[in-house]
Amino acid sequence: MSPTEEIIIDDNFSMLRFENNLNKNITFQREMGTDVIQFYFGLKGSAKFLFSGGAYSLPLNEEKFLILYNPQKQLPVHLEITPNTWIISILISIKKFHALFSTEAEFIGFLMGENRDKKYYSEEDITPSMAIVLNQLFNFYMNPTIKKLYYTGKTYELLSLLFNQNEDQNIENCPFLSDEDDVVKIKKAKDIIISKMAEPPTLQELADTVGINIKKLKLGFKQIYGDSVFSFLFDYKMEYARKLLDNGNYNVNEVGLKIGYSSASHFIAAFKKKFGTTPKKYLMSLNTNN
Repeated sequence: MSPTEEIIIDDNFSMLRFENNLNKNITFQREMGTDVIQFYFGLKGSAKFLFSGGAYSLPLNEEKFLILYNPQKQLPVHLEITPNTWIISILISIKKFHALFSTEAEFIGFLMGENRDKKYYSEEDITPSMAIVLNQLFNFYMNPTIKKLYYTGKTYELLSLLFNQNEDQNIENCPFLSDEDDVVKIKKAKDIIISKMAEPPTLQELADTVGINIKKLKLGFKQIYGDSVFSFLFDYKMEYARKLLDNGNYNVNEVGLKIGYSSASHFIAAFKKKFGTTPKKYLMSLNTNN
C-alpha cells in the first residue's frame, strides 16, 4: 500500500491517510485555497509542516490534532512525515463545513459570526473515542469494495467526535452544570477512574469520594465527556490496552490483567468489540506492517 492514500468523499471534501512504514521521511505537498479548513490527526509518530520555504515550521505530535484555517492567506501543505508515523487528514471547504454544522455553529468557535472570516489555529489532544476511530482507519479488515464507504463513514464519525460538546465548552452551554464546583468534581471523578481503571470504584463510591450526588455525577459526566462514566472508562481502557500492545513489552494476558480483566477471554471479547479484531490479530498486523 502507498504511504499516502486519498479518499474523495464529496466535492471539496476529502480524507488523506498517511502511513509511513518506511525507514526514511516522506514528504507530502499540495497547494491549498483560502477556503479550505485543514484537520490533521497524529495517531502515532511525528511530522512537521514547513511554511515560507522552510523559514518556519509547525510540529504535529503523537496523540495531537491540528486545525488550520486562514481565509486571508493560502496555507499550502508541505508536510514532512517521519518513519513509523500514522496521520489522518481531513480537507474540507468552509462552505461544505458550514453545511454540515450550520445548526451547531454556536458551539464551534471559528464558525461564529464574528470569527468566520478570521484565521484559526488550534492544537488539542486526541480523545480516546477519536483514537479508536483513527486506529480503525489503519486496521481495515473489510472487503476492499466497500473501502470508500467505510472511510467516508469514519470521516463523518471523526468530525462528529471532534466537535462534540466536551469538557472545554463554555459552562453556559451546560444548563445542568450550573455550579462550577460540580464541574471540578466531575473532572476529578474522571481522573480517579482512570487512575484506578483496573479496579474502579462503584458510582456511589466515586460520587462520595468527590463529594457530589450520584445523579449529578451521572448526568454531568455525560454532558462534559459525552458518555456515561463506565462507557468512557471502557473506551479509555481499550485505547490504553492498544498502546501497551503497540509497545511490544506485554503479551495479551498481561495487558488484560493491567486494565482489570482477570479472564483473557473477556479481554479479547472487549478488545474485538471496540477495534473489530482480536488482540492477537492486532499484534500480527503490527508485525506485518513492520
